Amino acid sequence: MTEIADERILRRIPWEILALASILALGALLVFDAGTGLFVFLGGGVSSLGFLSLRRSVTSFLQSGKKHPVRTALFLYGLRLLLIIGLFFIIIFFFSGRIYAFIAGFSTVIPVFLVEAVAALSRLKQWKH
Repeated sequence: MTEIADERILRRIPWEILALASILALGALLVFDAGTGLFVFLGGGVSSLGFLSLRRSVTSFLQSGKKHPVRTALFLYGLRLLLIIGLFFIIIFFFSGRIYAFIAGFSTVIPVFLVEAVAALSRLKQWKH
């Protein structure tokens, strides 16, 4: 039963990231301008895609029968990290005024994880009593 609930949570997280990024983008659109709102939303989209990619690769490495899955996983994670750093450098170079908006959207994964963790702990506490 918990495996099904965990799978549901993992499928829900990318959508929650996009939803929170959309709310923040709408706020940025109203307070600042359309470009800022767009970069907040794009940051949330990149964060959501990054989570999906990481989840898929971790699942595939855990289920594969490869001899050295950890080495391959670390290589691909390092490559993913380099791509994210490259994306940040591109945004800094071409859109230096919008980097904070992108970071705000990219960071929406943190409150989403926090809310999911608190919800999971509250369900765990209810189950034990």
